[in-house]
Amino acid sequence: MIVLGPLLVVLAIGFICWLLFTLAVFALPAFVGFMVGIWAFHTGAGALGGIIVGVLAAGATFGVGQLAMAFVPWVWLRLLIILLFIAPATVAGYSATHGIAQMAMPSPIWQMVFSVIGAIAVSVTAFVRFTGMTPPEPTQRGMARG
Repeated sequence: MIVLGPLLVVLAIGFICWLLFTLAVFALPAFVGFMVGIWAFHTGAGALGGIIVGVLAAGATFGVGQLAMAFVPWVWLRLLIILLFIAPATVAGYSATHGIAQMAMPSPIWQMVFSVIGAIAVSVTAFVRFTGMTPPEPTQRGMARG
């Protein structure tokens, strides 16, 4: 039985890390959804109304980001949109890794080192996932191919 405890802890941490890497792209929509949902709740919409408004705001944020990536022709503006989505994922990756590092090691310097490495890993993963979700640029019609 004493062997199962540490094994379950390792599996739980692995699952949480996998979940973080998978859902990092949705950090900005989740943040917007939570903030709008809390705002709606405090303005008198009630719990159910706040949840509905928050989910709609999160979906709209993600949809607008995807549409912007699909239709914006300028590379610099696409990069700005990507950075807008990646920044909250970086903060979430840093915070999650820092929490795990605080439990695993006593040295604050090594906690910071692993936290920064975790933030970079989550940022790169979110970047790859977010850019992989957008459709490729349309080809020009009527042009002869060489």
